[in-house]
Amino acid sequence: MAVITERFQAILALVLIALLSFMAEASRHGPVEGDSGVFDVASYGAKADGESDDAMAFVKAWVAACKSSGGSAKLAIPTGTYMTGPVVFQGPCKGSMTVEVQGTIKATTDVSQYSSPEWFSFENIDGLMVNGGGTFDGQGAAVWKYNDCKDSSDCQLLPASIKFTWVKNAVVHEITSLNSKAFHMHVVDCDNFKAHDLTITAPGDSPNTDGMHISRSNHVSISDSQIGTGDDCISIGQGATQVSIQNIVCGPGHGISVGSLGKYKDEKDVSGISVTGCTLKGTTNGVRIKTWPGSPPSQASSIAFEDITMDSVKNPIVIDQNYGSHKSRPSQVKISNVRYTNIKGTSLSPMAVSIVCSSDVPCTGIEMTDIDLQVEGKSSKSDSVSSSCSNAKITFGGKQNPPACDV
Repeated sequence: MAVITERFQAILALVLIALLSFMAEASRHGPVEGDSGVFDVASYGAKADGESDDAMAFVKAWVAACKSSGGSAKLAIPTGTYMTGPVVFQGPCKGSMTVEVQGTIKATTDVSQYSSPEWFSFENIDGLMVNGGGTFDGQGAAVWKYNDCKDSSDCQLLPASIKFTWVKNAVVHEITSLNSKAFHMHVVDCDNFKAHDLTITAPGDSPNTDGMHISRSNHVSISDSQIGTGDDCISIGQGATQVSIQNIVCGPGHGISVGSLGKYKDEKDVSGISVTGCTLKGTTNGVRIKTWPGSPPSQASSIAFEDITMDSVKNPIVIDQNYGSHKSRPSQVKISNVRYTNIKGTSLSPMAVSIVCSSDVPCTGIEMTDIDLQVEGKSSKSDSVSSSCSNAKITFGGKQNPPACDV
């Protein structure tokens, strides 16, 4: 019996040594395949001191999580302040991925580190969730002075904070994007992409800080978010189809825009855009469609703006097919089947509705129903606001304040 007891104690000691060794190894190198499926960036060397570049630790943790075969994995970024240069989270992965950001991540302000024009890049992933209540701080105030896009249409934009490319079946929610250098979020070549409960913020005079720009993507939903920037709160670029924008509070900024379109050759058509239940506060524009003159041919169709509240908006309803230039050749982007329904509130300018379409390809199928806008600080009399329309076929229904255009 004594021999058995001694052998049992020896075996138990060996097991204990192995367990301690495993725990030490996990502490040095992070979780391994087959454990809880949580990959903490701290286990891969992230210091969270707000000074050290934690980019490599983030990438190491991502690679380990992406390669794990448990069906799903979580990359955890705990509370604390992290500093990073450019980070690429690339797939394909063996299962779905969650990036849980609880801390604050700050971008390096040394623009020479950005060989590609984005800070955080998610690429080629099927099944992605980004959440956690944390913050991506682009620290744009340190570099906005280098933006010369106001003076040059061919300028090179500063890095976007977060870019999603070739991402399918994604949900992004409950995160904050603060003071991006350029675009806060760029969604390109994505399919079935949903974002909700976001906070996106930058000063109203920050250059080219679009809240979210969507291009060449299908089935995108943006909802229930607060967006205030120095450019469009949400902008719809070429090739965007079946995009739903709901319950967005936008301001400051340039409003919610389809476009600009037609700047480059071979742009894909835009269709199936729905903007509903949104409030625009103190923005330069409200709901806008903009195309460049002299553009190659393309189309923007089946667009709906419904149940929109304007609160001290300078230009509430705009179609501008002479955007950004004074070229003489008209735009070749064909705009059709656009519905404006139940749009109400206040305008900072007497010209509350401006529809300026291309003389070569006039707008068709424009519907305006129940429009009720008045100049800020004045009564709701119809003569306090006006509208201007050209090269457009428009039908009117319900209340029209300002009065319907002569078309």
